[in-house]
Amino acid sequence: MSPYLLSIILGIIEGLTEFLPVSSTAHLRISEKFLNIRLDDGYWKMYSIVIQLGAILSLPVYFWHRIIKFVGTFPRGERGDRNAITHPLSLTLIAFVVTAIPAYLLHKQIGQNLESMHVMAWALVIGGIIMWVVDAIYTHPRTLHMEEMGLLQAVWIGAMQILSAVFPGTSRSMSTIAAGQVAQMSRPAALEFSFFLSIPTMIVATGYELKKAVFPGHGAKPGDSLGPMAMDLHKWIILAIGFVVSFIVALAVVAWFMHWVRRRGFVPFAIYRILLGGGLLIWLFKWA
Repeated sequence: MSPYLLSIILGIIEGLTEFLPVSSTAHLRISEKFLNIRLDDGYWKMYSIVIQLGAILSLPVYFWHRIIKFVGTFPRGERGDRNAITHPLSLTLIAFVVTAIPAYLLHKQIGQNLESMHVMAWALVIGGIIMWVVDAIYTHPRTLHMEEMGLLQAVWIGAMQILSAVFPGTSRSMSTIAAGQVAQMSRPAALEFSFFLSIPTMIVATGYELKKAVFPGHGAKPGDSLGPMAMDLHKWIILAIGFVVSFIVALAVVAWFMHWVRRRGFVPFAIYRILLGGGLLIWLFKWA
C-alpha cells in the first residue's frame, strides 16, 4: 500500500475515533495488526504522536468561543455564582489532576496493558455494556449545563478517567461521559466537559509519550528512541498528511457528535463497541 494512502487511512481512523466513545487506541492497534504496520518503529511512533496532536488541535478550534467566555468570566462565572474552585476552568484542571497523578504512578501497568489485545477487546465489550446501561438508567439529569456542575462531579469524572488509562480500549470519552451521566449530568453537559477535560489530558499525555520516545531513559530497548532519525521530504509529507487529515476529520466529528448527543443517546456506540470487542475476542481465540 502507498505510504501516502496509508497516512490518509490512519489519519481518518485517528480523527474518527479519538473523541467518539469507541477507543482510538484500540482502533490504531487493530489497524497495526491488519495493515501490517509497526507502530513501535521509531518513525511510525512519531507519526502516531503527530496525528494525535492534529486531533487535539481540533478541540480548542471548535470550542474557542466557549474558552474565551470562560476565561473572561473567571472566577465568578457568567451568572456570578462561581468561585476560583468551582469555575468550569478550575473544575477541568481539578479533574485532570485527579487523573494525572494515579496514571503517572501506574505507568508501568499501563504500558503492559497497551501491549495486550485481550485487554483492549474485553475493555471494548465491558465498556460498551456499561455505556448502554448508564444511558438507559440515568435519564433525568439535574445538571443541564457544564457551568452548573460542582466540585464532586469533577473529582468523580477525573477518577473514572483513570480507567481509560489503565485499561486501553475503555475509551477516555466513554469513561468520562458515563461518569458524568452517573453524576446526574445531562448528555450534552457530560460530553462538553469530557471534551474540555481531554484538552489538558491529551496534551500532557502526548507530550509525555513524545518525551519517552525521544529520551527513552535507562533500560530502554534499542528501538525505543526516535532519534537520531533520518527525515527526508517523503517522510515529512506523510507526517503532514496524517496531521491535516486527523485534524479535519476530528473537527468534523466533534461538531457532529455535539449535535447528535443533543437529540440521541450513546446506545449505537455501545453496540458498536460490543460487536467490535466480541469480534476481536473471537479472532484472538481462534487465530491469534
